[in-house]
Amino acid sequence: MKQFRQETYESLLMAFDQIRGNKTRSFLTALGVIIGIVSITMMGTAISGIDAGFEKSLAMIGYDVVYVQKSPWGSMGQWWRYRNRPDLKTEYAGQINRIIADNPDSALEIAVPQMSSYIASASYKDRNLQQAFAMGTNADYQQTASGDLSKGRFFLPHEAESGSMVCLIGDDIATGLFPNETALGKEIKLKNQKFRIIGVFKKQGKFLGLFSFDNQIIMPLNAFRKVYGSSMYVTIRIKIKENVRVTDANEEIRGIMRRIRRLPPGKKDDFSINEQQAFKSQLDPIKNGIAIAGIFITGMSLFVGAIGIMNITFVSVKERTKEIGLRKALGARRRTILLQFLIESVSICLLGGVTGLIIAISITAGIEKVLPDFPIQFSFLLVLISLIVSVLTGIISGLAPAISASRLDPADSLRYE
Repeated sequence: MKQFRQETYESLLMAFDQIRGNKTRSFLTALGVIIGIVSITMMGTAISGIDAGFEKSLAMIGYDVVYVQKSPWGSMGQWWRYRNRPDLKTEYAGQINRIIADNPDSALEIAVPQMSSYIASASYKDRNLQQAFAMGTNADYQQTASGDLSKGRFFLPHEAESGSMVCLIGDDIATGLFPNETALGKEIKLKNQKFRIIGVFKKQGKFLGLFSFDNQIIMPLNAFRKVYGSSMYVTIRIKIKENVRVTDANEEIRGIMRRIRRLPPGKKDDFSINEQQAFKSQLDPIKNGIAIAGIFITGMSLFVGAIGIMNITFVSVKERTKEIGLRKALGARRRTILLQFLIESVSICLLGGVTGLIIAISITAGIEKVLPDFPIQFSFLLVLISLIVSVLTGIISGLAPAISASRLDPADSLRYE
């Protein structure tokens, strides 16, 4: 064992002497490995970042909240399939809550009505914001929402029932209309109707990079109807009890909604139950596409790099044939010669892998500076995988030349010109 450690140490010294003596050749040889490691690392970082951003977005809509709506999420390309469905009514929330109250074994906790408009505008003095998201709901909305308040309070049950002209605003609305002053207590105009701000939400960010929760204005449902009418899009938000499976809750919701809609057996649902799984099923193809592209680029780069390393190692064996013969004549065993060239090949790949990691980390740092909202996940596992891939590439590409070198005949090697 001691002799093996000594041989390994001497082989490492000789490998680094060769790399140091042929810097340009070593760098060009390792270039394929560098590109491959950058590819695999950036692919892993991208997928981890997508997962982190996705989980953050799902937290915004609630892990335990299901949305009953007229059409399923992601159905914009097939809107005609659902256009003739009857609209939902905000009264359904009250009916659902009564059914929940009559069933102590229900998987559901509470239903909350919501009406919304994506084309709202808000103004304060000479400042104006377009395309805000206006929402009308009741005082129970807090039980189904994930956003916290940075200032103020939510509207009370009596304010919701009377349709008080009060509202809560997102962080973007607050900074846009009140850049140098507090928004709390101020009055903004929505369609020439004045609303007093009683609360401001903490900054939440964008949902899947598309819809911003910081651009919302929430008001009592009856106040919303005064401004935007009663024909706006209705959603019933339903909170699921703790430790209840979403699939079980969905079946109960489906039964309740069919009962409320008075749908006979055999007739299709004329409503949709939306939850996180709809987004997950859309995300998986994107992640798989990134993974396939990354694996292909990585595989091609490592293959080219491995061929280059194998070729250069064969050349190195030829160049050092006399040296190999002399070492064998002085008593060096086949294992020692094999280990020498194998370690040299692995060392080149490992240096390429480390260089690739440094480049990938630099690119990641640059992305974080340019796109601070983009989720970046650079984990220790990625570093470990990259180094293991580098070592395996070195072993695979250097094995044939190393075996060839170890089998050289000492007498023939010493006569080699």
